[in-house]
Amino acid sequence: MNTSVRIPQGDDTMKVELTVKEIMALAGVKFNNNHNVGASAKKKLQEAIEVHYHIEENRPLN
Repeated sequence: MNTSVRIPQGDDTMKVELTVKEIMALAGVKFNNNHNVGASAKKKLQEAIEVHYHIEENRPLN
C-alpha cells in the first residue's frame, strides 16, 4: 500500500529549542540512565507543530 502525506507549507522552517542530549536522542543515541531524553525531545517537537499549525491537542497528526 503506497500512501503519501501532504503537508501544507511543508517546506517552511520553524525553530525548536532542544538540548544537545535531546538532539542526540533523536539521532538515535541511547541514554541508558535517562530514557526521558528522547521523549522530552519528541514532546517539544509535537508541541511546536501544534502551536505552529494551531492543531487541537487531542487530534492525532496524520
